[in-house]
Amino acid sequence: MSLLRRRKATDSSKSRISNLSFEKDDKKDQYKSPQGRSYSSKKWSCWDNCCWFIGAISSVWWFLLLLYNAMPDSIPQYLAMAITGPLPDPPGVKLRKEGLTANHPVVLVPGIVTGGLELWEGRQCAKGLVGKRLWGGSFGEFYKRPLCWLEHISLDNETGFDPPGIRVRPVSGLAAADYFARGYFVWAVTIANLAHIGYEEKSLYMAAYDWRLSFQNTEVRDQSLSRIKSNIELLVVTHGGKKVVVVPHSMGVQYFLHFMKWVETPAPRGGGGGSDWCARHIKAVMNIGAPFLGSPKSIALHFSIEVRDIANLRAQAPGFLDKDVFGLQTFKHLMRMFRTWDATFSMVPKGGETIWGGLDWSPEIDSFDDSVKKGKNNSTRNTGQNTKSYVCNTKGVNYGRLISFRKEWAETHSSKFERADFKNVAKADEIANSSNCDIWLEYHEMGKKAIKAVADHKVYTAASVLGLLHYVAPKLMARGASHFSYGIADNLDDPKYEHYKYWSNPLETKLPNAPDMEIYSLYGVGLSTERGYIYKVATPSDCHIPFQIDTSVDGDSEDSCLKGGVFSGDGDETVPVISAGFMCAKGWRGKTRFNPSGIRTYIREYNHAPPANLLEGRGTQSGSHVDLLGNFAVIEDVLRVAAGASGEDLGGDRVYTDIFKWSERINLQL
Repeated sequence: MSLLRRRKATDSSKSRISNLSFEKDDKKDQYKSPQGRSYSSKKWSCWDNCCWFIGAISSVWWFLLLLYNAMPDSIPQYLAMAITGPLPDPPGVKLRKEGLTANHPVVLVPGIVTGGLELWEGRQCAKGLVGKRLWGGSFGEFYKRPLCWLEHISLDNETGFDPPGIRVRPVSGLAAADYFARGYFVWAVTIANLAHIGYEEKSLYMAAYDWRLSFQNTEVRDQSLSRIKSNIELLVVTHGGKKVVVVPHSMGVQYFLHFMKWVETPAPRGGGGGSDWCARHIKAVMNIGAPFLGSPKSIALHFSIEVRDIANLRAQAPGFLDKDVFGLQTFKHLMRMFRTWDATFSMVPKGGETIWGGLDWSPEIDSFDDSVKKGKNNSTRNTGQNTKSYVCNTKGVNYGRLISFRKEWAETHSSKFERADFKNVAKADEIANSSNCDIWLEYHEMGKKAIKAVADHKVYTAASVLGLLHYVAPKLMARGASHFSYGIADNLDDPKYEHYKYWSNPLETKLPNAPDMEIYSLYGVGLSTERGYIYKVATPSDCHIPFQIDTSVDGDSEDSCLKGGVFSGDGDETVPVISAGFMCAKGWRGKTRFNPSGIRTYIREYNHAPPANLLEGRGTQSGSHVDLLGNFAVIEDVLRVAAGASGEDLGGDRVYTDIFKWSERINLQL
């Protein structure tokens, strides 16, 4: 009996378990319990996949970042050596082994945009930012409050100084331009190599200034030129009378040209140092990436706030940057900001058609008559032997036409077309842009006929492009013309050239009376560098910029110099060779009217070689405009001169391009 009861109990238990089993509803993919509850099966969606993928990537990234920051510094170097082999010694280490040590004090002069700027007074929207960087570093404030950031980083359109209630000032010390942003060096590699041979802060000076202001206004507002003068004098005194070696980069080259004229000019217009100040204080000026005669990029930026990379980005995402994205009309805000920075006018091409070429010729093109009498050369030329620089096929190219509307007018001989005169066309006959625009641009004041007249002029050279800018932006150019000039002086003894607006133009001023001083031009070659543009009239829209680079236009061959509406030549991606090299190749070579004391000049070109792998970062043989400051050959030349060497000790000129040939084609009275 007990056995039977146990069997019945077991059967009853099995029955209850069976009754508790879920019943599957095939149609709804659900399981039901006896209590009526239903349970849905989990379906894996695309959103779930994305979240898990992002989470996995983020976790791996943060783990690797933690590992990288925690590991000893020697491990990444060991891994790099294991992959690429032994790394070459940095120039400072190499020269220290040769016995070179710090000798002449060194002055570094940063260029445009590479120096840090910090806020000292601002609007309510900038609360909490006083004493912090607005430019350089992380740029975090730009992402947090872009319109507020733009307001504070722009200058006043009327005065060229800070707007009322805003004070932005340059960062001081070596940290002012060692890094542009985290991980992106500017002067840091050069400073580190100088330290290897014994330099320190007391023998190094970063001549920081507000690169947005016109050169003379840096003195008016901040006394930056006076600070440079005082610091150079202090360096010479504290180093036993040893003269300084000055190393300007990019626009800093033009800024220091202005300084050398300012310092010898009597007070109160100048520094009152006397005509022999440079001779007593400067051993050499080693100009890196020197835009002595400007850059065509400046024309494109003032005309349409475009260069090659921005135009390509616009072509890949049509309309995106023009639209009101998150409250930002990107191109209009960029143009408004850029046009308030008066220093940018210093980069407009100088010398007109004499330097940059005309409608049917340019100095870099071989079809030009080579019968021009060759000038004298007082230095040895090392022409690079087997490493000739080559960028693109120049067949059918005329660099003299800086701006063309349509490819047809960029290539057709000038005798076969007529150009309309845009200057006499009245503006605002019919408003081209909607007045419903809160971003001030002078294009808003142009009419449709005026825009058409600009395009009907077809072609603009380095001479006529100045008239174009005066026509489309008269207020802008009036302010720029009061601080900078772009011509060639007929008579340098004319009293008008005592005005400061001529001092940064090497074709309208004289070098100082310092026969023992040396001037170098160190620049990269072998990189595609913007030289001219093909434009189109943009489709009208509210608050638009009426002109755009026509990125649909390419040359007729794969290696053509015309790609994406941009004509390219040789240079460092920013400054063409003719701008960086002409003055030292011909304009200042020997005793000329621009160099009456016969200061010795040298050209040192550095043929670009890309990094062999990702571990090399931006490369140690790069010829790119900013990366030159990390080029081991450039740094070695600077260190050798700072340690006491002369240009002859370096081997004289070293060239890979035809800069001497091109310079001889330029018919300039010397």
